Amino acid sequence: MPDNDRPGGRTALDRRVFLAGAAIGMVAGPAWGAGGWSRVDLAGVDPAMIDDLLLVDDMTVSAANLDRFRHRPAARHAHPAAPPAVPVAAPVPRTIPGLPGRPAVRTVQFDGDPGRRRQGRGAVVWMHGGGYIAGAAGIPVDLRVAAREHGWLVVSVDYRLAPEAVFPAALDDNLAALCWVHDHADTLGVDPARIAIGGASAGGGHAAMLAFAARDRSAVRPACQILIYPMLDDRTGSSRSARPGTGQFIWTAASNRFGWSSLLGMPAGGARVPVAAVPARRRDLAGLPPAFIGVGTLDLFLDEDLAYAAALTAAGVAVDLRVVPAAFHAFDGVAPQAPASRSFTAQWIATLAAAIG
Repeated sequence: MPDNDRPGGRTALDRRVFLAGAAIGMVAGPAWGAGGWSRVDLAGVDPAMIDDLLLVDDMTVSAANLDRFRHRPAARHAHPAAPPAVPVAAPVPRTIPGLPGRPAVRTVQFDGDPGRRRQGRGAVVWMHGGGYIAGAAGIPVDLRVAAREHGWLVVSVDYRLAPEAVFPAALDDNLAALCWVHDHADTLGVDPARIAIGGASAGGGHAAMLAFAARDRSAVRPACQILIYPMLDDRTGSSRSARPGTGQFIWTAASNRFGWSSLLGMPAGGARVPVAAVPARRRDLAGLPPAFIGVGTLDLFLDEDLAYAAALTAAGVAVDLRVVPAAFHAFDGVAPQAPASRSFTAQWIATLAAAIG
């Protein structure tokens, strides 16, 4: 296995070097603390191509037409101006107890109704992205706006990162946060039947793992799971080739091998991988909460997300599946004001509100 895919002995410098070179380069700025990327370095990618990818809402990109799509003359589009910013309070740090025998868990929390005018309100336990190896607890602005509108409590978990902490460390942290909200529902003004879980990318993978843990190891039943282009299968890019045309932007097959190998503490895609760590390897999907799954047609995770949605449906779990044409991984963070991004965000917020709001 190549040195840069080896799970043991990596340092913080190794992580920075990897992230700097992964895909087309992710640049993590202040918005890591706000639940997303402040910017993504798209050096070498024609801005007109970015516009085309995000503004052609009626185009389905397949392996057959991807090359034609990429090299066709690109018309310059002007992104619509961002709407006026809505002042939203910053999340507040709070440390909560871990599971028995586990360390305390750091969170950031946003209270959409600090005056507690609404009892029996909804809550969201949110997990950040970062390939299982990077990032920090934060809450997307759109989720904070929705929380303020509906009075929700949002708890974002600063779970332990790989490779320093391998599976199940992060899952234990996330489960501790879910149980804390559930067990303190009366004090928090939360209806224990209206607690959702969710996240984007690796956060979506963590949310999917948490849904299993909640079903199998606790008395908590989440109202829904919001899985935004979730990272679900360690075999993608390792023992299974990615679909041609996917995984060329932001998060690549090599990135995926590194992230999963770091989380698992062993090479991704192998026969010894613990099934409990990989949602796509699970076969016992019955009884999981309803799910929103959203992914773009150029995302490395396209096939695994579609397969997971089909498996949930076959197990009798309600699924709201949204596939965004011509969208790559984290497209809504790269161009949040593009029509496809605004529509996609509105869809998962609406699904969340229908479940808990």
